Formats: sequence, structure tokens, C-alpha cells
Amino acid sequence: MKAKRNSVSYFDMQFITSSISTTLVLLLLGLVVFFVLGAHNLSVYVKENINFSILISDDMKESDILKLQKKLDKEPFVKETEYISKKQALREQTEAMGTDPQEFLGYNPFTASIEIKLHSDYANSDSIAKIEKKIKRNTNIQEVLYQKDLIDAVNDNIRNISLMLLGLAVILTFISFALINNTIRLTIYSKRFLIHTMKLVGASWSFIRRPFLRRNFWIGVLSAVIADAVLWGAAYWLVSYEPELIRVITPEVMLLVSVAVLVFGVLITWLCALLSINKYLRMKASTLYYI
Repeated sequence: MKAKRNSVSYFDMQFITSSISTTLVLLLLGLVVFFVLGAHNLSVYVKENINFSILISDDMKESDILKLQKKLDKEPFVKETEYISKKQALREQTEAMGTDPQEFLGYNPFTASIEIKLHSDYANSDSIAKIEKKIKRNTNIQEVLYQKDLIDAVNDNIRNISLMLLGLAVILTFISFALINNTIRLTIYSKRFLIHTMKLVGASWSFIRRPFLRRNFWIGVLSAVIADAVLWGAAYWLVSYEPELIRVITPEVMLLVSVAVLVFGVLITWLCALLSINKYLRMKASTLYYI
């Protein structure tokens, strides 16, 4: 009995080839998970960099404007604010245009303003319209400026991309399952007569399954570790090449990707092995020659 059990080798050429093919599939799956999670972070990053301007009346004192800014900072929809004085606005526009409007107009045509960046949950036209009404209750607010078309376009594109990535993730998950399942089935197929022999000498089904399940469990673990190492290496290279990507490729995203790859790799290899072994355990000897 022991000799038969040990004949199911753990580390052989089939183990290596199965690990390589499973690693490639898990890399594909990991990339899909990465793009789905990264797309969410990217959408948050884009939304939180869309700002709108509050134009302040010239009658409002700077001390009152700063008080208003502090009040806005406490609002749940505000991520950050920036106060731009009349002098600063004039200086920035002079640098942008190359000429000073004050020289030929005789006065500073710009008004003080507060630039607001919203939290991503509020970066949509409906929420901004409500925020605009709330802000305009202050009689010293001249106008609230924001690009409604741009905000709508960003939200529509993010929604469409998210749906496409979700659909792609579902399709590639099924493809990954099929590829890993075929790899494991071929491996166990080559051992079908060994399984039948173990049945003939009285081995229980659980005893026969055990070495196959353990072997495929370690294939899943090894493949997942290699795939995770490659993904982490690629993420590190991307962030090193473009440090700004750290806002999208966060450690939290990479940790979730790693866990997803490990869990999927272990579960799918173990489950496929169990289904394949049970298939051959149910077969009669005469059937084994014709499959």
C-alpha cells in the first residue's frame, strides 16, 4: 500500500510543467484583478482632482474669506481647499498670458476665489448642484464655477470602463478555470490505471485522493507565489518609473491582488483535482481503455 501511495510523485516533470502552466494562468488572472482594483483607484484619483471655483465678492474681507475657507474644510464633501487672493490670481494670469491686464485696464480685473477639490463620492453633477445651492446662501459668493460637461464625461467613461473590466474579469475567470482544469485532468489521466490498481488492493477513496490533492495543493501554492512575485516586481518597476502611480498602484491593491491569486490558485487546483479523481474513481476498468 505504501509503495503505491509513494508512486504518486510530488516533484517530477509533470509537477514542474503543471506549475508553469498554472503560474501563467494565475498571472493572467492577477492582471485582471489588478486592473479592476486599479481602475477604481484611478477613478477616485481623477474625480478628486476635478475642482470647482467659488468667486468671492470684493466687499468681503480677507479675514472673513479665511473663516469661510475653514468652514468649508469641515464639510464632508470637501477633500481640500485653496484660497487664491486677487493679487495671486493677477500674478498667475500675468504669467500665463505674458502680459499684465492691470497695466492697460488700470485695475485688477480678477476676484479672490476658493478652489475646492471634492471627495470622489461627491464628484458628480447632481451632488455639485446641491453643494452649489448650499454655498450660494452666502451673499458674498458671486458665482460657483465648474465644468459640468467634463464631470459628466469623466463619470460616464469611468462607468463604461468599469463595466467592461468587470465583464472581462468574469470571462477570463472562466477561461482560467478551464485551462487549469485541463492541465490537471491530463496529469491525473496519466495516473488512471494507478488509481484503478489502488482500488483493486482495497484502498479507500479518501486514501487514493490524498496524495493527488496534496500534490495539486502545492502546485497551486507554488504557482500563486511565483505569480505574485512577478506582479509585485512589475508594480515596483512601474512605481519606480512613474512615482505618481503610487496613488493607483497602492500597497493595499497589491495585497488584495496577491490574496486573490493565492486563494484562486489553491482552490481551483484542489477543486479540479478532486473532480478529476472522483471521475476516475467511479469508472470501471473496461472504461479506462476507451477514454
